[in-house]
Amino acid sequence: MMLLWASVLWVLASAGVAMLPMRHQYVPGVALLVAAPVLIYFIGAQVGWIPGLLALAAFVSMFRNPLRYFWARARGQHPELPK
Repeated sequence: MMLLWASVLWVLASAGVAMLPMRHQYVPGVALLVAAPVLIYFIGAQVGWIPGLLALAAFVSMFRNPLRYFWARARGQHPELPK
């Protein structure tokens, strides 16, 4: 039951962060980005690998731009941030 509430709170927090102006999204967005893999792992461990895979697909879909940015930084590129 705790996993369900943690997942619901994460979704509500991400929806709230999405409504913020872009310049205010960075700090809470990074916190959600860091918390998501832990939550996805627990979903996969407690519910099953198929729901875990679906959660991973939803995570990648929602955070595709920050993940592209971090991927480019990991490859040594310097992408521009939006203003």
